[in-house]
Amino acid sequence: MTPEAMHAIDSINVTMNAGGMNTINIVLAFVMYGVALGIKPKMFIEVFSKPKSVILGMCSQLIMLPLFTFLLALALGSSISWTMAMGMILVASCPGGNISNFMSSLSKANIELSVSLTAISTALAVIMTPFNFWLYGNLYLKFSNIASEVPQLVIPLWDVFKTIFILLGVPLTLGILTSQYLPKLADKLKKPLQWFSLIFFIAMVVLTFVGNIDAFLKSIKYIFIVVLVHNLLALTIGFTTGSVFKVPKKDRRTLTIETGIQNSGLGLVLLLGTQIFSALPPHGGMLVITAWWGVWHIISGLGVSTAFLLHDRRQAKKNQ
Repeated sequence: MTPEAMHAIDSINVTMNAGGMNTINIVLAFVMYGVALGIKPKMFIEVFSKPKSVILGMCSQLIMLPLFTFLLALALGSSISWTMAMGMILVASCPGGNISNFMSSLSKANIELSVSLTAISTALAVIMTPFNFWLYGNLYLKFSNIASEVPQLVIPLWDVFKTIFILLGVPLTLGILTSQYLPKLADKLKKPLQWFSLIFFIAMVVLTFVGNIDAFLKSIKYIFIVVLVHNLLALTIGFTTGSVFKVPKKDRRTLTIETGIQNSGLGLVLLLGTQIFSALPPHGGMLVITAWWGVWHIISGLGVSTAFLLHDRRQAKKNQ
């Protein structure tokens, strides 16, 4: 990547006053509340009665994806800016995206496993998202080949933890309680809030790019390639994990989709709706990687689902 392209990416900036940040945080709380409406406590009991696929899914998403993302960022070296690398690590540290449940249904994967993995990764994100971002972010800053260009930064683990606890922990708890004790209300609210979350994410992406369209168009080919490679890595981790440990075909598909679809909306909220990263110098790379990932994983999720269905059709024809 040329220095000019890196500068164009890092110069992308979205400023927001306190009122705007508070609005984003409140909206995300409603989104996460909607996600939690599909979580029932009995899911966790059923999952742990047959834990193999769930344990593999959690390892794939919460341990292997952040680790291999860190290694990929190091391998890319000066081909990416340090802010793009940190954006990759932030996305990999986020929990699974709730559209993964739709993709699993579309591809005839194990939908119950998909919902369970999304639920558990989202619940654990209160701890794992700040920890993974803090760990691999600091390791990248220490070992990257471009470390001399990176300012001396300290990733605020405690600040990230507090923010995610408020953004995720409280609405998730309220959503699970609603699902358990007011199931009719939960069923009525679930679909409208799913649409609301999609509209919210689109608005976040537009907000990121609308005032920086020239810089974005100049750098889109670089962003596209980096996110494509990163997303392929995530999908490969999920598929390979399921294949190596010989889980059923439906479970393997679910692991692939769950690892390849991340809640990048949470990453955008951390970047736009909080003061956590306000002390950083221009860090547009984190914004564009996180925002474009959210667009791309919808496309790749549909592509992978279609590939799984086409495979089923070919197998059915062979067996006729």
